[in-house]
Amino acid sequence: MFFRLIKGTFIRQWKKMLMIAITIALGTSIATAMINVMLDTTDKINEELKTYGANINVKSKNASVVSSLYELDDSDLALNMYLDESTCGEILTIFWANNIQDFNPFLDGTVKLNGEDVTLVGSWFNHHLVYTKKASEYIRDTGIINLRTWWEIESGIFINEAEIDDLNVCMVGTSLASKNKINVGDYLNVSNKTNLNLKVVGIYNSGDEEDNYIYTPLSNAQSLFDKNNYVKSIAVSAITSPDDELSERAAKNPSALTTSEYDLWYCTAYVSSICYQIQEAVPEASASVIRQIADGEGNILSKTELLMTLITILSLLGAALGISNLVTSSVMERSSELGLLKAIGAKTSQVIALILSELLIVAIVGEVIGYFMGFGFAQIIGQTVFSSSINMRGIAAFVVVFLITVVTLLGSIPAIRILLKLRPQEALRQR
Repeated sequence: MFFRLIKGTFIRQWKKMLMIAITIALGTSIATAMINVMLDTTDKINEELKTYGANINVKSKNASVVSSLYELDDSDLALNMYLDESTCGEILTIFWANNIQDFNPFLDGTVKLNGEDVTLVGSWFNHHLVYTKKASEYIRDTGIINLRTWWEIESGIFINEAEIDDLNVCMVGTSLASKNKINVGDYLNVSNKTNLNLKVVGIYNSGDEEDNYIYTPLSNAQSLFDKNNYVKSIAVSAITSPDDELSERAAKNPSALTTSEYDLWYCTAYVSSICYQIQEAVPEASASVIRQIADGEGNILSKTELLMTLITILSLLGAALGISNLVTSSVMERSSELGLLKAIGAKTSQVIALILSELLIVAIVGEVIGYFMGFGFAQIIGQTVFSSSINMRGIAAFVVVFLITVVTLLGSIPAIRILLKLRPQEALRQR
């Protein structure tokens, strides 16, 4: 009898049931898309933000202390103010090494070019690093090609260390090239502790003061400044979690944390915990946060997540209102039928169970349709914004089913209140 009543409802009120299913499907699709995008694009957004530069700067602990007190030029810096080039390999050994997207050493100084002082920077361009420690081998391809993605090559090529035999090459910024009438193919004679003839293979436009610099492979700068196997700093680009109250306290004093707080902080990819781990791996190094970039990343991630959460909540509220109106209308149209059921002995709880069963069947159909619609919306968002697909998370499906079920039940509350007040004699008299 129970199932015959449900079947009869779907036959007689199929249009209204279809509208309820469509309402649930739309709410499910938006919630599915937003939750999956939010879960999957945190890393994607972080990766996009990393194209705008490093968020951690690593340099010698001694240099960090001294430079904060005095203005020193290169000639004042002793060797203990520099880092060993092997420090780059040590960075790969930390707990959050997989979150280190790129890192690059730098050694800069002043050289003479045509009798004028010019800043020359040595670095890796496209470097294949193989680092061995305690029988473990760490391999990473990194370099400026990843950390200076905003550079525009005006002419020539980007230095590729793997494809050239002679590393006596350089790239020149557009401002310096224009001022000195430097073209691709020219040779620049630069001098400091020694002289080098560097062939210009590319002219770049960075849009900032680096347009006045000369960039060359790290070994050339080490030779020019007599700093073999030394670097002045290492720029690190890491995928991090947005800062919160715990990370802010830990950044000030990790030892003040409780054991559980310390473990949580250490095992979360906060920028402060990554800096701390770099300093653990390289005791002579000081890793500091490039605060403008790190704060900007955290703000963008937090606001993006908040926006997606608000869209999800609003879509669920809209679905709840739509379901409420449709179910209430359906119950009012069927008041005579439901009143007759109560008149022949059906309990109010049984009538409510009948309505909720019908609604849950429609909800299941709507959720299935809505999930696949949401999958499509998520892929459209992924391809449009990030040029990549969105990975659908299993946990997201459970969250969406739970939320839509709750919303469906909440939307049925006005109809249930009508059923509680429904008197058989009044319903039958109206008929």
